[in-house]
Amino acid sequence: MARNPLPFKIILGSSSAARKDILAEMGYQFTVMTADIDEKSMRREKPEELVMVLAEAKANAITSKLDTTTYKEEAEPTLLITSDTVVVHEGEVKEKPSSKEEARQYLKGYSGGHVSTVGSVLVTNLKTGVRRGGCDIAEVYFHDIPDEVIENLIEEGVVFKVAGGLLVEHPLTLPFIEAVVGAVDSVMGLPKDLTEKLIHEALSEP
Repeated sequence: MARNPLPFKIILGSSSAARKDILAEMGYQFTVMTADIDEKSMRREKPEELVMVLAEAKANAITSKLDTTTYKEEAEPTLLITSDTVVVHEGEVKEKPSSKEEARQYLKGYSGGHVSTVGSVLVTNLKTGVRRGGCDIAEVYFHDIPDEVIENLIEEGVVFKVAGGLLVEHPLTLPFIEAVVGAVDSVMGLPKDLTEKLIHEALSEP
């Protein structure tokens, strides 16, 4: 059941199907806007800094397309939620694979090992200008993944749409996941607890 008509509106700054599903699961109604930014041009040493910078860049790109004066004058605040996730494997940041070979290399590397996901969430109150952000980290442990499964995933193509080609709830990969330490929704791109906390903070700050 949708929770707002609470006294605020939400814009989700992401076209990710997983993020849309998670926000809907949380009970919120929302509209979707996407940010066209060159993610590859933004580099940071630490994954936590990188995902935060990318969430901020997405928020800036979307707000630049909006008439923010309208939002400031409305009685109900509108919250813009942007986020980013990267996969870290053996100390290296993995973003969306750009070729079949890269996807194959990523997935073979995960087989029998583990990865971390580092995700950011940024909530911008378009009425007050208040921004609240944070990061969440989870870990995924894998059994050995057969080559045939890896090839099927690559042929299907979904791996190219997610950070590190990492799919935890896909029927092909699910049997080979040994354990998830942390929240599955965090691995999928939108940690519920952190998002809820930041929504509350962005609304309560004047």
